Amino acid sequence: MPVNPSDLIPITGAYAHRISLPGVAGYEGVGRVVEAPDGLSQMVGRRVLPLRGEGTWQTYVDCPAHHAVEVPDTVPDLVAARAYINPLAAATMLRLWPVRDKVVLLNGAGSSCSEHLGRWAIRHGAKRVMGIYRSECRKNRLHRVGIEPIAASDLDAISNASVSADVAFDALGGDIARCVLERMRRETDFVAYGLLTGKPVRIGAEIRARYHRFHMRDHFSVLAGQGMNAAFAQIWPLLADAPPPPPRVFPAQEWREALSEVEKPGGQKPLLDLSSLT
Repeated sequence: MPVNPSDLIPITGAYAHRISLPGVAGYEGVGRVVEAPDGLSQMVGRRVLPLRGEGTWQTYVDCPAHHAVEVPDTVPDLVAARAYINPLAAATMLRLWPVRDKVVLLNGAGSSCSEHLGRWAIRHGAKRVMGIYRSECRKNRLHRVGIEPIAASDLDAISNASVSADVAFDALGGDIARCVLERMRRETDFVAYGLLTGKPVRIGAEIRARYHRFHMRDHFSVLAGQGMNAAFAQIWPLLADAPPPPPRVFPAQEWREALSEVEKPGGQKPLLDLSSLT
C-alpha cells in the first residue's frame, strides 16, 4: 500500500470535520479478493484495486463490489498499487483541460502526479512541457522523460515560463504558484490540484488567467457512473508504457520508517507490504 501525502494529511487531523473515528488510513493499494457477493464468485482470487472502501492500511479491506477494479495480469503489483490516486487524477485533468498543441507548465514537477501529467501531456500532443522542481535530484529524471526542468530558485525562468504557458498544473500552492498565476496571460488556464507547501494560492483582482480548483473526489461520482473498470481501461496501457519510478517497499512493521521516507527530498515512493502480517 503506498504512502501518499494525501494519506498523511487526514492523520494530522486536517480533515477532522469529515472523518469519523476510529478510522484506518490509506486510499489506494492492490490485493486479492477473498470473498465476494453472490453472482461474483468468479472474482475470488483475482487482483483488484479496492476503491472507495475502508482505509487500505489493513490486512482485509471491505470494498463495494462496483468499486473493485480488476487489475490485468500484465500489470505488476508495485505498479498496480499506485494506479489510483495520481494516475486517475492526471488522466482526469488532461481530459478536462486538453493540452494538444499547447505549452504546459508543471509546478511541483517532482511529484508523482506531476510526472504523470508531464509524460502523458507529451503523449497527448503538447507543444512543450516545462516543470518547476524543488529538489535538485529531480532534474535529471525530468530531462529523461521529456520535461524541461526549471529550478524553483530561478525566478526569471519561472516568470518567462509562466508568460509562455497555455496551461499550468500546480501541486504546491504558496509563493511560486502565486508567481506563476500572476504572470500567465489572459485566456490561459491555471489548475490547482495540490497544496504540498501547505499554503493556499492568493488570488487578486489583477489575475488574468482562468483559475480552477481540482479535487478528484468531485469527479468520482461521474467516473463511477460510467464504470470504474472503463475508466482504468485507458490508464493501464499508459502505465505499461511509462511505469512510475521503482518504490521503496517497507514491511508493515516498519510503518514509521515508511512515513519518514515521505518527508525526504528526492526519496523513493514508500510502499507498505501488509502481506508480512499474514
